[in-house]
Amino acid sequence: MRILHLETGKNLYGGGRQVLYLLRGLSRRDGVENLLVCPRGSRIAGKAREMGQGVLDLPFRGEADFLFLARLLRAVRTYVPDIIHVHSRRGADTFGGIAAMLTRTRAVLSRRVDNPEPSWLPKVLVQGKYRLFDRVITISRAIRDVLLDQGLSPGHVVCVPSSVDCDRFDRPGDRGWFRREFGLGRNQRAVGLIAQFIRRKGHGYLLNAAPEILRAVPGTKFIFLGKGPLEGEVRSRVKEMGLEEAVFFAGFRDDLEEILPCLDLVVHPALMEGLGVSLLQAAAAGVPIVAFAAGGIPEVVHHESTGLLVEPGDV
Repeated sequence: MRILHLETGKNLYGGGRQVLYLLRGLSRRDGVENLLVCPRGSRIAGKAREMGQGVLDLPFRGEADFLFLARLLRAVRTYVPDIIHVHSRRGADTFGGIAAMLTRTRAVLSRRVDNPEPSWLPKVLVQGKYRLFDRVITISRAIRDVLLDQGLSPGHVVCVPSSVDCDRFDRPGDRGWFRREFGLGRNQRAVGLIAQFIRRKGHGYLLNAAPEILRAVPGTKFIFLGKGPLEGEVRSRVKEMGLEEAVFFAGFRDDLEEILPCLDLVVHPALMEGLGVSLLQAAAAGVPIVAFAAGGIPEVVHHESTGLLVEPGDV
């Protein structure tokens, strides 16, 4: 069986890592051959090649890049896959579905976000887009519910939750290295927030709570792991609040398996979240979590068992 995978994310966030897990798992099955189609310059391309996977990186300029559809059609007609598996949005869901329809190739779509389609888009068009796929796979029941509310039939939507390699995270941490790496004193507590700097991830809610946390637990260090378009805005907020000594901007890290076991707590104040791969990673490392009860998060964080769930927006 030949499977063409389409992933248009340029950064290797949680969703991209799920694609790599799937490529690795499928390649272990006899008779399965993968081809990953992704944007030129994306980080997933290099990782997939390191794994020995077939990769075709194409120019991609966003969801309005209709030339990408022509390039994708050429790839499908050359590779002749049995299945097209579309892994992301950003126009990929539409382009992938159209390419499957025009080439009469069976297709499935993985949906990782819990936000509904735009309200101005007629339901008939929403349903028409998803009918281009034989099945729509959601990574949480919350996303499935969103799609059912938009008129998709229950038999068309199946939930397959994301996963993590537990052995990678279930390990003792090197706290000496951790303190040196992030500038912590021996008795300081470390709170991690692992997310892109985008509005819905809720960095501002943790900043609003920080002064009271610091009064209760002096010396707490907040480590922000990730990058994104709002990082400058968050840095300005930190400076305005006088929290420069308490907040460490760690950027995007490939060594979360070294970092997570050393954290005292992971906080995830997201207002919208499909499931939250970073929460699965934190759970695998045995780190307690405080998170907003939004989207698929309650499917990962079990209140007063693996962490605490908070009403969204309640600082």
